[in-house]
Amino acid sequence: MYKLKAAEWRPQHFKWEVKDRVGIVTLNRPDRKNPLTFDSYAELRDHFHKLQYAEDVRTVVFTGEGGNFCSGGDVHEIIGPLTKMDMTGLLAFTRMTGNFIKEMRNCPQPIIAAVDGICVGAGAIVAMASDFRYATPAAKTGFLFTKVGLAGCDMGACSILPRIIGQGRASELLYTGRMMSAEEGQAWGYFNGIVAADKLMDTAFNMAKSLADGPAFAHSVTKKCLHQEWNQSIEQALETEAEAQAICMQTEDFKIAYHAFVAKAKPAFVGN
Repeated sequence: MYKLKAAEWRPQHFKWEVKDRVGIVTLNRPDRKNPLTFDSYAELRDHFHKLQYAEDVRTVVFTGEGGNFCSGGDVHEIIGPLTKMDMTGLLAFTRMTGNFIKEMRNCPQPIIAAVDGICVGAGAIVAMASDFRYATPAAKTGFLFTKVGLAGCDMGACSILPRIIGQGRASELLYTGRMMSAEEGQAWGYFNGIVAADKLMDTAFNMAKSLADGPAFAHSVTKKCLHQEWNQSIEQALETEAEAQAICMQTEDFKIAYHAFVAKAKPAFVGN
């Protein structure tokens, strides 16, 4: 079986650590509010792809340094060069950024975004593509693509965002590019909670740790079904979930939960 020790990975364009089976991605260009570059996009895409083989990571926290989450694509290192590319180069870039989001959605680990300060452009997309989102009161989220003359349909925004906050609200944000406050985000169901800045990482990590201590295989099945059932009829979704749950009923964690219930004890899940 092909397994990797993710704790040994040493990415070049962001920080990475593994603690208690929780992987933590930290964008670390705080002087520029943590923008993404061609290289960091590609490395993040490959990083999340490899997570399907990681035996020591069950959940992921995604955050940024210096009081900001991510300011999107670097103006000088990405936006400028894009204005000089031909269609072949532009499509290669937009498909690469889309593949980054695809790998986030396809990796089996639930992803928790810990959002402080600026969270705009591709940064807003990364938070959107995560499974949970926690914010500080200072979080400002903006899908700014129309502000730079582009369409709001970037990196899956027109598919994913309406499913989180509804079609009308998503339309407003994607057409106008305006900022969404933390309070709006929570009221609209975008953020799972708002916490003080000094509690943000603890909150995100504690959620990640609680999931990591749970039935990891079953969590991966939940994530897969949440994702793939977007395009299924009710009948197809019912069959998908029947098959998925039958598979989960063959796991050790299902047996462990039963025996713990009988013994009136807390189950100690093993993750498979």
